[in-house]
Amino acid sequence: MRHQPRNAVFTAIDMTDLTKAMVLGAALAPISGGIKLGKEFFTAHGPTGVMSVAGEKTPLFLDLKFHDIPNTVAGGVRAAAKIMSPNMLTIHASGGPAMIRAAADASAEFGDARPLILAVTVLTSLDDDDLRAVGVNSTTEDQVLRLAALAQENGADGVICSPREIKAIRKIVGPDFKLVVPGIRPAGSDHGDQKRVKTPLEAMTEGASYLVIGRPITSAANPAAAAAMIVGELAA
Repeated sequence: MRHQPRNAVFTAIDMTDLTKAMVLGAALAPISGGIKLGKEFFTAHGPTGVMSVAGEKTPLFLDLKFHDIPNTVAGGVRAAAKIMSPNMLTIHASGGPAMIRAAADASAEFGDARPLILAVTVLTSLDDDDLRAVGVNSTTEDQVLRLAALAQENGADGVICSPREIKAIRKIVGPDFKLVVPGIRPAGSDHGDQKRVKTPLEAMTEGASYLVIGRPITSAANPAAAAAMIVGELAA
C-alpha cells in the first residue's frame, strides 16, 4: 500500500514527455501530498510509465475517468489496483448507479490497499451553456449536486468537483465524503481552460479534502518552489 498523503496538494503532471515527467515527479514527490497522472500520460506510457514517475511510495491519484458498462469498469478498477496501487482512482458519476457500485465493490476487494473511488461530477471546463448543449437542462450546480448524491448513495468514497460547488456539496454529503478539487489557481495565475476556479486557501477553507494543481506548479520556473509556496500557505 502506498504512503498516505502528507498534505492536501496533489500535483497534476499532465504531459506526454516521459523524461520531463520523471524529473517533475522526483522533484515534487517530497513536497506535494501526491502526484496525479491522467489519460494523456497513461495513454502515452501505460502502467510502466506511471510507476516510473510516481514510484512505489508516492501517493498516486490515477485519473482515468472510467465510464463503461459496470463489468468493464470493475475490471478496470481491479487491473489498476493490482498493477499501480493508486491511492485514488476516478470514474464518471454519469455512468449511473450500477457502474458506481461495481467500481466501489471491485475496489473493496483490495482491503486496506483499496483505492478510493472518486466520481467525476461535471468537468471544470463546462458551464451551464455547455450542459444545455448536450441536453442537460439543469444548472451546473444542480447537476453536480445530483451526481454527488448518486455517487455517495452507491458506494463511492468521494467526488471530483469544481471549487465553486464545494460548500453546496459538503452540505448534502457530510464531513467524511472526500471532495477532490481541480480548477485551483493561486491568486494572480492564469485560469487557462478552467471556468470555475478558486485559490488553494479558499478551496480548503470551504471544505475541500484534496486539491489538484497542475500548470501553476509544473509550468513555473521553479516547480518545487511553487509547490512549496502553496503547501506553506495552506499550512500557515
